[in-house]
Amino acid sequence: MAATSPAPMRAVAAAFTPPPLSQRITRISTVSAVHLHQCRAAHRWRPAQCRGKPAVSGVAEDDEEDTSREALNLEEKEEESAGAGSWGLGWFRLDEVGMDILGIAVPAVLALAADPVTALVDTAFVGHIGSVELAAVGVSISVFNLVSKLFNVPLLNVTTSFVAEQQAVDAKYSGVGESNSHIGDGVSSTREQASEKRKFLPAVSTSLALAAGIGLMEMVALIVGSGTLMDIVGIPVDSPMRAPAEQFLTLRAYGAPPVVVALAAQGAFRGFMDTKTPLYAVVAGNLVNAILDAIFIFPLGLGVSGAALATVTSEYLAAFILLWKLNNELILFSWNVIGSDIIRYLKSGALLIARTIAVILPLWLSTSLAARQGPVPMAGYEISLQVWLTISLLNDALALAGQALLASEYAKGNYKQARLVLYRVLQIGGVTGLALAATLFLGFGYLTLLFTDDPAVLDVAQSGVWFVTITQPINAIAFVFDGLYYGVSDFGYAAYSTLFAGVVASAFLLVVGPNFGLGGVWAGLTLFMGLRAVAGFWRLGSKGGPWEIVWSKTD
Repeated sequence: MAATSPAPMRAVAAAFTPPPLSQRITRISTVSAVHLHQCRAAHRWRPAQCRGKPAVSGVAEDDEEDTSREALNLEEKEEESAGAGSWGLGWFRLDEVGMDILGIAVPAVLALAADPVTALVDTAFVGHIGSVELAAVGVSISVFNLVSKLFNVPLLNVTTSFVAEQQAVDAKYSGVGESNSHIGDGVSSTREQASEKRKFLPAVSTSLALAAGIGLMEMVALIVGSGTLMDIVGIPVDSPMRAPAEQFLTLRAYGAPPVVVALAAQGAFRGFMDTKTPLYAVVAGNLVNAILDAIFIFPLGLGVSGAALATVTSEYLAAFILLWKLNNELILFSWNVIGSDIIRYLKSGALLIARTIAVILPLWLSTSLAARQGPVPMAGYEISLQVWLTISLLNDALALAGQALLASEYAKGNYKQARLVLYRVLQIGGVTGLALAATLFLGFGYLTLLFTDDPAVLDVAQSGVWFVTITQPINAIAFVFDGLYYGVSDFGYAAYSTLFAGVVASAFLLVVGPNFGLGGVWAGLTLFMGLRAVAGFWRLGSKGGPWEIVWSKTD
């Protein structure tokens, strides 16, 4: 087991080794119907609740003692098999934990893909107005997304971990079980659960309060500083793009508060391991956005302003749906917001903001170096990069699933189950990365045809096929490690390790990029992701920080 391994990396390496046949667990043949019912009725993500001593139907003391010894042996075998993985038929047989991960990840990836789809819809409608308006809106969207990513993503990740942790602790000590664990995802609940009063979780209230404050500050900053931001990104006052870009960004800024609040609400749902409700809300908002685009831009003649108003309206709708669903189960706002909770949010959020900057830096440098190569190399680079970033949504969803499940088990002290979650999400991440690499290697040429038919640009894009494909397994593992860090609130290591990788990769890009062209750019980005993956293996293998507790044998 990892707890007694002399080598730091053996604990993680065991996750990728199928168990020998001798370690397969023999099921106990005589269990009561009541215990079977309880096991089946338990929520999917808590199989450990049914792993205790089973109730026996026999009444003889000898039978009870034999069964107790057999149950003890079962627990010991489970502990032994957890380190090596319990897929009886290898990697392609998913157990309950694996299905839980996929059950969370699949709706999550659909919700994550909805935002790029919204941007594509806006781009398609605005593109019919004119090329100047299209370029202006593209610049404004980039500025808005940069500000949002810098502050909103850290809040989302911190909220997911803290809500999952608080929900798990509340369920453990209140004896309620997990009455609110799948809020809004359609899971059947008993009448007793339906009649319970709404709960108060300080983590949710704190997150929503911070989200409202951050959203208002973003709105004011974007409105007041729209002109300055245009100067920073290189759109001068005399540029034909300046007026429509500033107009779109100013109106789009009014959507900052609902965007941040919706992300905080999504973090709460993710903490409850419910990724379906956010999906429904986002899809509803996107549909409204598309309908309003068609009405505002052309029939009403609002042009770029119509596109911004349609987007803002859809964002308020999505935020309303999420808050409405949360309010059915939880007390959303209370003056009883603990100061220590706010401080904890701010500290963790500051660390993740630093991490976000470390991620943006090498990407910005790589784009800058590619742009210096000329318009054709830049166009080919952009195609490869966008495919690379879009595919990463799948890895983001796996990271989210691992984060929510690990945070819950870690907070409850179920360290054996936490290790099982860790093993499964790494295994699924590795398999997903390999599958994506094979798929992209075979189909990348066809994907590039969707972006352009220029032979010169296509040739440049094809030169990035090795980067896009080879890095997929590395990306998957690196993203999964991010989710695992967040699951045990290891935000400090997540920030510092990413900062180290970002600085090293940026220095590499500055030295190699100008001399080796796009090949140097691809190598620098590969180095960045590779260092993040290595840092993850090192953290888990060295058992530092909270991982020392996770690797302990006793729950």
